[in-house]
Amino acid sequence: MLFTTAFLLELFPETQGAAEDQFKINQVSTDSRGKMDHALFVPLKGENFNGHSFIDKAIEQGAIATIWQKDEPLPEFLPTDFPVFFASDTLSALQQLAHAYRKSVDPTVIGVTGSNGKTTTKDIISKVLSESFQTHQTKGNLNNHIGVPLTILSMKPDTEMLVLEMGMNHFHEMERLSQIAEPNIAVITNIGESHIENLGSRAGIAKAKAEILVGLQDEGILLIDGDEPLLHPYKTVAKTLGIGFDQTNDTVIKHFVMHAEHSLFTINSDEEYNIPLLGKHHAKNATFAIEIAKQIGMRISQIKQALIQLDMTGMRFEVLKGKEGVTIINDAYNASPTSMKAAVNVVKEMVGFQRKIVVLGDMLELGELSKEYHRSVADVMSTEIDYVCTIGIDANEISERVKQEYPSIITNHFLDKKEIESFLANYLDTTTLILVKASRGMKLETIIEPLI
Repeated sequence: MLFTTAFLLELFPETQGAAEDQFKINQVSTDSRGKMDHALFVPLKGENFNGHSFIDKAIEQGAIATIWQKDEPLPEFLPTDFPVFFASDTLSALQQLAHAYRKSVDPTVIGVTGSNGKTTTKDIISKVLSESFQTHQTKGNLNNHIGVPLTILSMKPDTEMLVLEMGMNHFHEMERLSQIAEPNIAVITNIGESHIENLGSRAGIAKAKAEILVGLQDEGILLIDGDEPLLHPYKTVAKTLGIGFDQTNDTVIKHFVMHAEHSLFTINSDEEYNIPLLGKHHAKNATFAIEIAKQIGMRISQIKQALIQLDMTGMRFEVLKGKEGVTIINDAYNASPTSMKAAVNVVKEMVGFQRKIVVLGDMLELGELSKEYHRSVADVMSTEIDYVCTIGIDANEISERVKQEYPSIITNHFLDKKEIESFLANYLDTTTLILVKASRGMKLETIIEPLI
């Protein structure tokens, strides 16, 4: 049980039906298509949909109460004793309910945002904290104005640690999420170029991400990418930790060594850590988790044990074995110039391969600077890469720049995925490493499926 209808009555006193009776609510849902266990159904309205039209389906699936928007007529078939809680706007009501439930359960809330790496960092933090605490976290990347409230409303009442991924596209969206979640600890993983078409510049992105401070608790802790100068002005809370490779950081990552399937690094001069992830950016993501765990009292031995056992969200630098023993890195979940360059750099450092192929697709939502940002990916190319394959509208800019700067790298721009599959089929052996990276909308994981 999450709460009873008495909890709802305090928030939404205007009611109809048996709302004043003590009903147990086990689940909060906005989707009438899924099975519901004594659920509160919250129908949402959008430009092209109206969840109020599906109250009958929700009841069939197990809904036992609803929050209802006042300007929507109640259907005649609704049982007279069915508990209805009225609100001016159901989305605002969902957010209000989530905030109240967060206060009621009162876990330690860790809010994670950033242009790149926030899902991976969220997953690492959750894994580490779950070694010692009842931990609940965002599933997948349900990180927006609907996903964050639903994540909060799906935690069990005995939750001790709540790890929330928090995303945004525009100014003031992060501010609202922070007000709902009221984090005790806030993490800004980095500043990249995602959503730059809406936010104007990287400085604008930093400002929008820093809105996470609006709801941060008075005694809260802020962890930032200390290697990013754009974040330095936001060291406005009593306890800010800069994390990174630069010697000026509070926590300095040193002695990074990458092996075939794991990375080793040291922090604070003498603490050695081992993670089953590749790349310096993942060492930084893991260090956020390490510092959070230490702040809340976990032993270093517990932290190390949790890190060794990491099981990450799929399609995020997922190393796979394909046909004929070929090694494939599936990083097709999302992409920005920063993360694409990081992925290429990792491939360059990986040893034991005679042939390295990078398959790169369009990076979306880059606005007027899209072509320029795509060209910038060529800046990290070098002769450690043998083939560059691109697909998409602006990804061709990568191939063209590489062709100019590195004539020895074989470049190909493809018009459809089948052509890439046919090309890659010629290089399936144990000596080949293939990276696949693009924005989610490109769905490049479909290229990988025939190769596994």
